[in-house]
Amino acid sequence: MKPGIHPEYGPVVFRDRAADYAFLTRSTITSDKTIEWEDGNTYPVIDVEISDRSHPFYTGTARVLDTAGRVERFERRYGKRESR
Repeated sequence: MKPGIHPEYGPVVFRDRAADYAFLTRSTITSDKTIEWEDGNTYPVIDVEISDRSHPFYTGTARVLDTAGRVERFERRYGKRESR
């Protein structure tokens, strides 16, 4: 790599306030806010809106939808489709 053209790569804490969850990783992102981590060191902190703890898409678990109830409600509202 060429010296002087790349951003610094160092430890950063990403915090999901909605789920009260934080994790320490390495990144090139910077922040003026800091947090004291479990190891006693102070790291820059980045607040994120969603993470795998607060959003089902990132966890890999799908919500179970009541598709049978939706079909029955549709058929009650608009009538059953006639077979050809």
